[in-house]
Amino acid sequence: MDFKIGDLVTRISHNHDMVFVITDEDDEQFYLKGVNIRLCADSPKEDLVLYTNVEDKDESDFLERIKPEFKMDRNDYFYLPGKILHIDADDDYLNRCREYYNDAKIWSIGIKEEEKNIPNVIYNLLEEYRPSIVVITGHDAYYKRKHDEKNINNYKNSTYFVDAVKEARRYEKSHEKLVIIAGACQSDYEELIKAGANFASSPKRINIHALDPAVIATSMSLSDVNQDIDLKSILEKTKYGSKGMGGIKTKGTMYIGYPR
Repeated sequence: MDFKIGDLVTRISHNHDMVFVITDEDDEQFYLKGVNIRLCADSPKEDLVLYTNVEDKDESDFLERIKPEFKMDRNDYFYLPGKILHIDADDDYLNRCREYYNDAKIWSIGIKEEEKNIPNVIYNLLEEYRPSIVVITGHDAYYKRKHDEKNINNYKNSTYFVDAVKEARRYEKSHEKLVIIAGACQSDYEELIKAGANFASSPKRINIHALDPAVIATSMSLSDVNQDIDLKSILEKTKYGSKGMGGIKTKGTMYIGYPR
């Protein structure tokens, strides 16, 4: 079977566990990107089959579950959700997250930047946009063959994410004045939290959904600035729960005013 760039495929060797889009080809070696999961991979032609399912029920159920819900008393009060700066190395995932923020009626700005460049630009972006929440994400990977989760050099991009978090904390030290959400698939969770992230991936070094950082950011944006968040409840909204995302207890970023 002939494949072309843009085709949706699954991998035989991985029991068709994930849907990819073909992004490039080189001498019958195909380069893939997860449609819903923040993962890049490559595969020989013989390991691929076309994905033909019209509907992915698991994905549909997840999207239904994470629809932003916030009951506002619009008769008396007005609401100022926290503003979100989302820096992402992947255009497709960034656009999906921006649509999610728009559906929740949250102000956001999206910046596309390669992982290695994020530490160099994040301070100026924070000064320019002054958000309540910053998301730092893209692609990452843990090289399991090296058998050492504690060595950050065994991760594809975690070093850049950690450096970006440190730069963000140089801009604002308080975890409550600036909420930082950082990491991607299989990132070094512990180092990201140590660097100053409020939320990070990935506690169990698993892949995360493209929307997981946005789900966390939206929950924080719509949470009361005067109240501690329900940490477990927020994490359980993500695709794989606390296996994929973890964090620390803090307060929300939304101000509530009166009268309307």
